[in-house]
Amino acid sequence: MTLNIKPLSDRVLIEPVAAETKTASGIFIPDTAKEKPQKGTVVAVGNGTKDHNMTVKIGDTVLYGKYAGTELKHEGTDYLIMREDDILAII
Repeated sequence: MTLNIKPLSDRVLIEPVAAETKTASGIFIPDTAKEKPQKGTVVAVGNGTKDHNMTVKIGDTVLYGKYAGTELKHEGTDYLIMREDDILAII
């Protein structure tokens, strides 16, 4: 499936990993207690700016801040779009 979203300048489109549904000891976590994931996979990258070359590339797994980016839903899939500066690390 081809994604027809192309981020502009230094923006990155990330597909967050699914939130944990069960603890290590086997206890199920209710929807109201789940934490927002802070890890995801880069699915699209902008071209950068004249002062900023892009470091991340498509397919990288990244860590980002808890409140970073803007949530969007496209064709039933949740995504986050954020500036590359909001990404904390590449795993």
